[in-house]
Amino acid sequence: MNCVFAVSDGSGATAEHALSRALMQFAGAIVEIERRPGVRTEEQVRQVVQEAAEAGGFIVHTLVLDELRQVMLRACRLNNVAAIDLMGPLVARLAQQLAVSPAGKPGPLSQLNDEYFRRIETMEFAYRHDDGSRPHELSKAEIVLVGVSRTFKTPLSIYLAFKGWFVANVPIVLKMKLPTELFNLPSGRVCGLTIDPVRLAEL
Repeated sequence: MNCVFAVSDGSGATAEHALSRALMQFAGAIVEIERRPGVRTEEQVRQVVQEAAEAGGFIVHTLVLDELRQVMLRACRLNNVAAIDLMGPLVARLAQQLAVSPAGKPGPLSQLNDEYFRRIETMEFAYRHDDGSRPHELSKAEIVLVGVSRTFKTPLSIYLAFKGWFVANVPIVLKMKLPTELFNLPSGRVCGLTIDPVRLAEL
């Protein structure tokens, strides 16, 4: 299995989203994405490069500070780790075209982008894990809704996803076993939805 580290001085959602989109072009490729947010010191950069080296993976990053990008470049060369800089070339070209020096720090726009891309991710996650789909990925969910049909699992999943949560839902069906993965989750992550039997019968 290939391992890619999505590194950012923000939440890492932008780097991971761009990577996920690109990986859609490689059907069948098994890739594990490790997000490393909040990387803002040279020591943190070296640490994540060491992790990538030990895992035999490579790095995709959106580091804004030029100093940190240079540290990343040197550390990757020393450890023989491939790295893709998503931010540096864009910032450099914009500085050239606009004739303005970049601020050199994550700003409200990057935070907005991170929130926007996370919302896209959580919505996609909810759709992919609706009605018991992909039970082997339940461990990736922050919330798992469980209930019989007509307890409004899907609408609630979409609502929570819009609020930024990774949500999956699993139906309870008579004479069908629940996925084993569900019982391996922390109890606080699983929420059971109930409904009045009379109301259920009416529905």
